[in-house]
Amino acid sequence: MDSKIKVRFAPSPTGVPHVGNIRTALFDYFFSKANNGIFMLRLEDTDQARKIEGAEESIKESLTWLGAKWDEFFIQSDRLEEYTNYAKQLVKKGLAKEEEGAVRFIVPKDKLSKISWTDAVGNKEVSYNLENVEDFIILKADGYPTYHLANVVDDHLMNITHVIRGEDWIPSTPKHLLLYRAFEWEIPVFAHVPNVLGTDGKKLSKRKGAKSVLNFRDEGFLPEALLNYLMLLGWSPKNDREILSREEIVNEFSLEKINSAPAIFDERKLLWMNGEYIRQLSVEKLAAILGEYDNTLTVGVSPEDFLKYVASAQTRMKKLSEFKNYIFPFINPESSGSLLLQNLNLMLEKLSDWNKGSITTALVGFMQTQNIRYPEIYFDLIGQKQGLPLGDVFEILGKEKTLQMLK
Repeated sequence: MDSKIKVRFAPSPTGVPHVGNIRTALFDYFFSKANNGIFMLRLEDTDQARKIEGAEESIKESLTWLGAKWDEFFIQSDRLEEYTNYAKQLVKKGLAKEEEGAVRFIVPKDKLSKISWTDAVGNKEVSYNLENVEDFIILKADGYPTYHLANVVDDHLMNITHVIRGEDWIPSTPKHLLLYRAFEWEIPVFAHVPNVLGTDGKKLSKRKGAKSVLNFRDEGFLPEALLNYLMLLGWSPKNDREILSREEIVNEFSLEKINSAPAIFDERKLLWMNGEYIRQLSVEKLAAILGEYDNTLTVGVSPEDFLKYVASAQTRMKKLSEFKNYIFPFINPESSGSLLLQNLNLMLEKLSDWNKGSITTALVGFMQTQNIRYPEIYFDLIGQKQGLPLGDVFEILGKEKTLQMLK
């Protein structure tokens, strides 16, 4: 086996992968980068009945958006001849038999009583009694291999040194070890990472509505924030730091630091972290990101005013999608024209210095005389009870537009 560390993320193209699956891909990716190794993407599409159109593109798009670019790419259905040849080898050795066109591996219970391995997660020995492992199909009658055969053959031929995958695959590992022994191949290091659970304590799954990376992208999360958060699900850096750059993760990531206990995906914590990343950006960079996220945001707003709106909203935003709610009501006003706003208009009309400070001072005085609070002005003005500071907004709009809106 090649001495260079090599790992693979091997999803089935059965839909858009949820964040729990992508977390495992990121563990693979950063382990390869931390060891100057190779990260492979391999689509395990041998179960053709479950294959979904567009799934391959979604998987690639998810990884690319997070910056987890693969070094090599393979599709298992392109390699059917390889699996057939290796299945026939086992039949020839007497280690497998043909049944109605399929090939079944014979578990050698007469020679081994148990099979075990040391898992890199937790550095613990895992053993299985072979009496509980039944003979299993490795090549189906349609000529496609099962996961067990294709997985082992490819990992060997592609020089995979470390198999990093979810702990759900632990029960399948004895079958894979038996195949390695049957072929007399070197066995890779196995690292079974803990599951990602929801706040309800149940495993994340597509069936239960677990979100995908692309869902979070469309909702206005930054790739750096989502990547950072996902890496903390089951792995801990030094001093339990929470905000980490890619470089810091590469420098610190190791299999030894992966926790054995399940990780909890808390979207509220992710939302907080996304807000932290938004506030770290320069106003210019955030404005550019917002423009790319939604090109309708800049319609009807000058570049200079757009930057001012972004600067005002940056400290309040937790995701990009919130920005539209902050500025849209002022760009496309539909105020109620209430008596309250008419009185506010009359007061602001007399204001000679039109800047944030003088406007804010005037607003405070107005609220005291009217015995009201900001939410009441906001609700009459834009139908919401909160938003950007009115001093900021009125200064950006200018006196003429502000008074026109209040009328």
